[in-house]
Amino acid sequence: MQVSLENIGNLERRLTVSFPSKDLDGRVHKRLQELSHSVRLKGFRPGRVPMKVIEQRYGDQVRGEELSEIIRHTFDQAVTEQKLRPVSSPAIDTDGNAKDGEIAYSARFEVFPELPEVDVTSLQIEHIVAEVTDHDIDVMIDTLRKQRQRFEDIDREAQEGDFVDFNYTVQTSEQRWPEKGFQHGESVLGAGSVLKEVEAALLGHRCGEELEIDVAFPDDFHNTDLAGKLARMTVTINQVREPIIPELDETFISQFGIRNGSLEGFREEVCGNLKRELNNALSSRLKAQIAEHLAAAYPDVDLPKTMVAEQARSIARIGLQEDQQPSEAQLLAAQQPAQVRVRAGLIMGEIARRENIQPEEARLSKALTAIASTYEDPQQVIDLYSRDTRFMASLRNQVLEEQVAEWVAEHAQCTDTPLSFEDVLRPRQPD
Repeated sequence: MQVSLENIGNLERRLTVSFPSKDLDGRVHKRLQELSHSVRLKGFRPGRVPMKVIEQRYGDQVRGEELSEIIRHTFDQAVTEQKLRPVSSPAIDTDGNAKDGEIAYSARFEVFPELPEVDVTSLQIEHIVAEVTDHDIDVMIDTLRKQRQRFEDIDREAQEGDFVDFNYTVQTSEQRWPEKGFQHGESVLGAGSVLKEVEAALLGHRCGEELEIDVAFPDDFHNTDLAGKLARMTVTINQVREPIIPELDETFISQFGIRNGSLEGFREEVCGNLKRELNNALSSRLKAQIAEHLAAAYPDVDLPKTMVAEQARSIARIGLQEDQQPSEAQLLAAQQPAQVRVRAGLIMGEIARRENIQPEEARLSKALTAIASTYEDPQQVIDLYSRDTRFMASLRNQVLEEQVAEWVAEHAQCTDTPLSFEDVLRPRQPD
């Protein structure tokens, strides 16, 4: 095998590799012989298919498969000899034909950049400190009760929190909508699910009443016929129902898997869930903060285009349906955060390598148990991760990032900032 290496960019490399064509011919001949003993073709007895027929039927396929295998093997050997670290699989260019007894191919790929010595001692890190209190448990239990509330018909004026069912029509200066009949609507008052003018008008009225409301439809209203227009809405109230929140009793508690239905057991279960949620949020905030600091501290690190493009696609796909593809504008907007993530990931990976930080098995087990606990059949999820190397690799990477972030926090200049559970879980507003 002969190898030549070219630098065709800061991180782009091209390997040209050649190997004896007899290596491929020998592998192809061996495979075809194996097929001649096992293949079944109409008109021939098993094991008696002529080699010429085998070659005509399977020769091209076998040659392609064996050529791919030789390329894979020789490429791995070549990058090891050249001490290269490819970012991803290479783009291979070859016609597969022999010339002067040799078959050549070129492999184009990016390599990981050379990284500087990483010093985190000067980083200023805000260490968020928070805990789950009895108040947080009370709030969550109240939330769980409200989530399971039911509504019952009530003969009185509608109040905030009531469910109101109504029909309506809209008249603009140009048209009636709908042209015939009426449209149906419903709302829990105070939830903000309908226009504020409509919600305000429904308050204090009861079933059977008809109201006329002046409405200014916003420019981004989902009905383009009404968007941005002033109109008169006629509303007929069909039903007013009041919320009935379940009592905090054994029947309610047993719905959450607390077999004895005890309030103490229920509070312990809620507390455990809140602590897991809090720990995950704190870990995510710490990782995000450290990633931003590391990326800002080492802005000159060369970034593999392949990694940035993949990360940008991942960011741009957030919020899209599975079958949707991000637009060019969305991909462009994702470039800057993608660069931050890639730069931070490279530096954190270098810290892990130099400090010999490996995912701890106990933490892997704890993380997997936490993930599984959110499903109806936890053992099924654990078995799935155990079988699927991709899931397990993703989990190992997540745990490793947490450990590296903690290592950075230990060696940087940290300042404790106490926050409440609610403040930690509240989504951070963009700067």
